[in-house]
Amino acid sequence: MKRTVVLDVVGLATGLIGEHTPNIARIAKAQGGARPLETLLPAVTCSVQASMLTGLPVSDHGVVGNGWYWKDLAEVLLWRQVNRLTVGEKVWEAARKRDPSVTCAKMFWWFNMYSSADFAVTPRPMYPADGRKLPDIYTEPEDLRDELNAALGAFPLFDFWGPRAGIRSSQWIAAASKRVFDEKSPTLSLVYLPHLDYELQRVGPGDPRVAVALREIDDVVGDLVEHFTKAGARVMIVSEYVITKVSRAVHPNRALRDAGLLRVRRELGTEKLDCGGSEAFAVADHQIAHVYVKNRARLTEVKKLLAKLPGVAEVLDESAQKERKILHERGGDLVLVSDADAWFTYYFWNDDAKAPDYARTVDIHRKPGYDPVELFLDPAIPVPQLKVGFRLAQKMLGFRYLMDVIPLDASLVKGSHGRPSTKADEQPVLLSTEPSLLPEGAAHVTDVKRIILDHLFR
Repeated sequence: MKRTVVLDVVGLATGLIGEHTPNIARIAKAQGGARPLETLLPAVTCSVQASMLTGLPVSDHGVVGNGWYWKDLAEVLLWRQVNRLTVGEKVWEAARKRDPSVTCAKMFWWFNMYSSADFAVTPRPMYPADGRKLPDIYTEPEDLRDELNAALGAFPLFDFWGPRAGIRSSQWIAAASKRVFDEKSPTLSLVYLPHLDYELQRVGPGDPRVAVALREIDDVVGDLVEHFTKAGARVMIVSEYVITKVSRAVHPNRALRDAGLLRVRRELGTEKLDCGGSEAFAVADHQIAHVYVKNRARLTEVKKLLAKLPGVAEVLDESAQKERKILHERGGDLVLVSDADAWFTYYFWNDDAKAPDYARTVDIHRKPGYDPVELFLDPAIPVPQLKVGFRLAQKMLGFRYLMDVIPLDASLVKGSHGRPSTKADEQPVLLSTEPSLLPEGAAHVTDVKRIILDHLFR
């Protein structure tokens, strides 16, 4: 049995490996091998990771996106963490069947709470009753949290997502992963490195600023590969999806509202989406949107309405979802796929003055859809850092405050994902320091489980 490490370098594409990624390129050309990795629909973090770790399509593991509509609660919930939401045998469970001594460290891969992995580290902010959000992590075992905080300082949560998202969070994850690898000696380590994802969504592929992000993540990867291979481990590098250039945002919820199908609740001068009271609404997730329709007799009406919406490439009904292997009771009655240069917002209001209070904040759990605009500070604020400083001062003085610094301008977003690209240079990648363990040609994300097992046991 060979110790194995899987680095998930989010957003890494075949066309991005080159002069700005010398360490990754060395693995691809000299030390090991590289293959294109075919992703799935929807090409989003939670769905793809679930397929990698179970070897199953969406229709079997049930992770239809980064969140979905919970019909029993009449609420949209995104970014849940409990591992049992992913149905199917996980790769470390399969490995233990071959050798009961196998242990696994799951470092920031999603659905990372209460799993059967031996070691787990994942973001878990504290939310005191006074309204604050404080950086923290959840770990298994519990005392690992204190060990990592003492050694590395608090996890830089605000560098993990939001306007400050950058290399610092990936560096912390890398340092924690090395420490767990050295001190806990897991047989299998799964390491999530999100940095590249941020800049590509902000500025889009092809922007000169992407080169800086590539060099930053390449430095992290190079250090990790050196550390792990010196200890005799095999290293795989995967990417879940690629970021493609987008130039327009599509607002399905506004179209449904204008048609009288979506209902809002008015609270303190703002509007909130009333999922349970709506005839139809969409849960936007990058370039995919799940549309839930209360009365199935209206499915054809809703499908025709959304098919005419500019920027919508496909409207998948039940039969089409079954064909794509994404049909599941958690998913929408209809699934929208955007045009290649478009993405879906969750916006349901028509007047920004009535936008919900959370719309101008970083609030991934309250918003009924994914919001990449959270990566930006509002350019309309004259000195945004001054406003941020003022809000932080309010927090330090114990006042309740609203960090309302996020814009409502979807045109700021220049990169997105969710629909697989057909271009050769826009494919996720699979690399290994053991090229003989890779397939001859392209692999699919559902093959990753088997390939990890090969690295452990062959």
